[in-house]
Amino acid sequence: MKGIKAFVFDAYGTLFDVLSVTALGEQLFPGRGTVLAQLWRTKQLQYSVLRSLMGRHKDFWHITEDALVYACNALALELTSEARDRLLDAYLHLAAFPDVKPGLEALRARGLRLGVLSNGEPTMLRAATESAGISGLLDAIVSVEEVKIFKPSPRVYALATERLGVTSAELGFVSSNSWDVAGAASAGLRPLWIQRNTSEPADELGFGAERVVRALTDVVALLEA
Repeated sequence: MKGIKAFVFDAYGTLFDVLSVTALGEQLFPGRGTVLAQLWRTKQLQYSVLRSLMGRHKDFWHITEDALVYACNALALELTSEARDRLLDAYLHLAAFPDVKPGLEALRARGLRLGVLSNGEPTMLRAATESAGISGLLDAIVSVEEVKIFKPSPRVYALATERLGVTSAELGFVSSNSWDVAGAASAGLRPLWIQRNTSEPADELGFGAERVVRALTDVVALLEA
């Protein structure tokens, strides 16, 4: 990992636990919280890819709402306006994984520049980073809204080098999503995969991670190796 001067991190699933909405889903729809959270996330990702291919961009907040409506319809759950608002609000206050803050603090202590590079809409990302208490550790929060297309478009990854002021060879990219890691590698960044689910295999896209870690706190050790 020599030569890295900055890191950018995916947000959803990497810094923030998207399945932390399960508890609220269970409260609103007893016995269906887990399946709702999982289907909601699946459709959220599908819609971002489909809209990119269609050339019909909507920001991630609206995609998140559309995916929630679909998930509830598919599961025959009655989504009242109150339940919809509560579930969407939960996306602004997702729980951060426990390794996130100490990992960012350790990297910051080494003098590295840090940022978020996400499909998320800017207001969503600001709310989530502030709620998690990590906004002060970040030099940049970069949203795909600047280019109106979602990952894994190479235009998105190019944003990170511009905003962090480094070359692609000097920029580490960290994501828990294997397809995102492949996108970053294809675009010339230096990707690390946080394999939060140890049973999950890497995607077969021809581009892999430079390193695989289990937690954000493991990244500092790689820099010292």
